[in-house]
Amino acid sequence: MQLRQKWKDFRKNKVLLALTLPLVIYVTIFSYVPMFGAMVAFKRYQFNKGILGSEWVGLSNFKFLFGSPDLWRIVRNTLGYNSAFIVLNLVGSVFVALLLYEITSKKLLKTYQSIMFYPHFLSWVVVAYMAYSFLNPRSGMLNQWLADLGLGTIDWYNKSGPWIYIMPIANMWKEVGIGAIIYYAGLLGIDPTYYEAAKMDGASKWQILTKISVPFLYPLMTILTILAIGHIFTADFGLFYQLPMNSPTVYSSTDVIDTYIFRALTDSGNVGMSSAAGLTKSVLGLLLVVGTNALVRRINADNSLF
Repeated sequence: MQLRQKWKDFRKNKVLLALTLPLVIYVTIFSYVPMFGAMVAFKRYQFNKGILGSEWVGLSNFKFLFGSPDLWRIVRNTLGYNSAFIVLNLVGSVFVALLLYEITSKKLLKTYQSIMFYPHFLSWVVVAYMAYSFLNPRSGMLNQWLADLGLGTIDWYNKSGPWIYIMPIANMWKEVGIGAIIYYAGLLGIDPTYYEAAKMDGASKWQILTKISVPFLYPLMTILTILAIGHIFTADFGLFYQLPMNSPTVYSSTDVIDTYIFRALTDSGNVGMSSAAGLTKSVLGLLLVVGTNALVRRINADNSLF
């Protein structure tokens, strides 16, 4: 009986299910099929022997990451930056989405959306050179402003302190726009009768904002935050490698797990060690998603991911 009901539901929603097919194929090819290579983390990989023929070495490859003297620094930077990105991008995206929702002119709305959406598609290589023209120690625009104000110039690529602020600002500039579009779409899904009833009752703009708009975004905010937490151990390689121009003098504030593994892989060529680090990040990300979702489900089951 249950099988018949499922088949009936499948036929009823076959068009919608067909729309998901390209993404299912994409995820299968690029996410599930490569899982076969996870065994490299437990092997001393040799190119001439391949994955199956390489020697098993147990947990030896994991000692590369957990035995590193730089472990605390790269974990601290990875978790610290990603936590800041999650909070700042969430607040910034929701704030911008609420501003967009107040715009009545369709022409202006499309213009603002296009301007905010554009940075997301720029490569970090391009953004890095844009930032370099702004932060160049000799001819950068920011240093020229500081010199005009009599404050002296700063060698940005040799001082680690300022990058604690530069990284979040660059990430927000690039990602808040697309996040705002997602939350704006969520606002468009709210039944207009709620706003009409609130206005008839004499509710202020602030009351409408805090009692209708933001609460209706809670489920979307929660789901996107849970997904973002799942990637908290995975740093944006382009951001942390390209933006500071891989300057060794700022590693203390820009070096993360991904850039550390990349340099170790290019120096030693040990595929097994890098694979072990990648597998560790994936497992920790999965545990964080499951744990965060369980916590959300305990508080409000309707807002949970699963």
